[in-house]
Amino acid sequence: MSAIEPDHEVLIVGAGFAGMAAAIKLRDAGFDDFLILERAGEVGGTWRDNTYPGVAVDIPSFTYSFHFEPNPGWSRIYAPGRELLDYARHCADKYRLRKRIRFNAEVVEARFDEDAHLWRLELADGGTVTGRFLFSCHGQFATAQRPTIPGLADFTGSTIYTMAWDHELDLTGRRVAVIGTGASALQVIPAIAPEVKSLDVYQRTAIWVLPKADAQLGRLVRAAFDRVPLARWSVRAATSALSEAAVTFGAVYHQQLPFAVKGVEQLCRAHLRRQVPDRTLRAKLTPSYGFGCKRPSFSNTYYPAFLRDNVELITDGIERITPTGIRTVTGEEREIDVLVLATGFTVFDVPYALRGTSGEPLNDRWRRDRKHTYEGVTVHGYPNLFLNPGPYGVAGPSLFATFELCTTHAVRVLREARRRGATRVEISKAAQQRFLDTVRGKVGHTMFLAPTCAGSNSYYIDEHGDSPYLRPTSGLHAWWAQHRFPLDDYAFDTRGSRRDGRRRQLAAVARSGSAELVCGRKQRASSPLGLRPPS
Repeated sequence: MSAIEPDHEVLIVGAGFAGMAAAIKLRDAGFDDFLILERAGEVGGTWRDNTYPGVAVDIPSFTYSFHFEPNPGWSRIYAPGRELLDYARHCADKYRLRKRIRFNAEVVEARFDEDAHLWRLELADGGTVTGRFLFSCHGQFATAQRPTIPGLADFTGSTIYTMAWDHELDLTGRRVAVIGTGASALQVIPAIAPEVKSLDVYQRTAIWVLPKADAQLGRLVRAAFDRVPLARWSVRAATSALSEAAVTFGAVYHQQLPFAVKGVEQLCRAHLRRQVPDRTLRAKLTPSYGFGCKRPSFSNTYYPAFLRDNVELITDGIERITPTGIRTVTGEEREIDVLVLATGFTVFDVPYALRGTSGEPLNDRWRRDRKHTYEGVTVHGYPNLFLNPGPYGVAGPSLFATFELCTTHAVRVLREARRRGATRVEISKAAQQRFLDTVRGKVGHTMFLAPTCAGSNSYYIDEHGDSPYLRPTSGLHAWWAQHRFPLDDYAFDTRGSRRDGRRRQLAAVARSGSAELVCGRKQRASSPLGLRPPS
């Protein structure tokens, strides 16, 4: 019996930069039959959703772009968020991706069909779509983490998340509270402080802040980047090298090079001393954990915001949200009009039910058995699936490097599947465990499991005490691994494929003395994966 043909050879969930990287590299490799499913009405992912006041990149913009599509037009060294969204739109248009994107198509469930060797995706509107292979590019920061604070639902004022900012809400003259002091809060607090009547900032964990070497890039500089590729690539190489060095020497090899982190800590403390003369306030803003355990950031305006008369830093724990304000564990209640939640994201959680051969959602398996992947891309028990990225998959000077590396890995596997005529591809359990043993062994040398990280409340460290966010190797090592991993680590199955059935049929006919005719008819050529021709 011939295999069921899917609607598309490849389905991609998400039209952010990860999804676009997958689509562009798939097309370059000759895989043209793909469809991108996007839950919103525009591309851009994180940079479409996060439009809060002050939003910007927190690494130099020169590094934060595809290597094959550099952007010479950044207005600043640290570009504002709207320019990242413009860049996403530019990439979608230039590479003609929009006609391959189904917008407003939210995936609620993806289930692997073991008999047909394909993925069946259920959409929020009741529709279904099938694909031989699934690229889940849903984003690491796609789902806001809702804080479990008693009374949150009872608040009668306005509540907004930083990743879903309400631009219709006027904060002028309002009493505002921000819960959280992470990277998003660090940007939004100084941006809204001048316009509000009062701003209460509730801090559970202080953040390490570095001085921000930002500057506007004038027309002459941008013209040079546009017309002199060497200038553009030189700056990108320099900023990438600095970012890579910071991660490799500071985080990955922390145990061997602790002085690197200590030096950065001294820089942060000096920055804080220069900007905050009050010792009591400075003590509250000083982290009690080591640099890098929790995501640090760059800012020249965050600390000065707390020197304003209308801004107050509150470090007492929150007891509950009341209908009109916030009450702390000390019993003090402060009334507010607007509550801003800058409480982070559920990192690596898949925002839909992703069910493999056992039918168990991947999130549930990870919660029970710890987060696991092979090379940060594939998972045993979930055939024909590629994560971009998954746990232990983030590597290189920026997330753009990660997106490209994960896709490189997936394309290598798909090319081999096409060569073999396979319709089912799965990483072996032994290969996955070998990778996990290696990376988990290396994590012990990173800063994340060092005693100095205790109390950091970091998304780098999960509920199991593991640190699956960052691949604990250099970016160069990750590049080599994603290009050179053994293809024999995967099982390629042709059972049920049209080509497999055709081979058996032709072999039988050959034995009977006629390789040309089967049942009196010439055989038509078919796709090596049993798929319909790409449109």
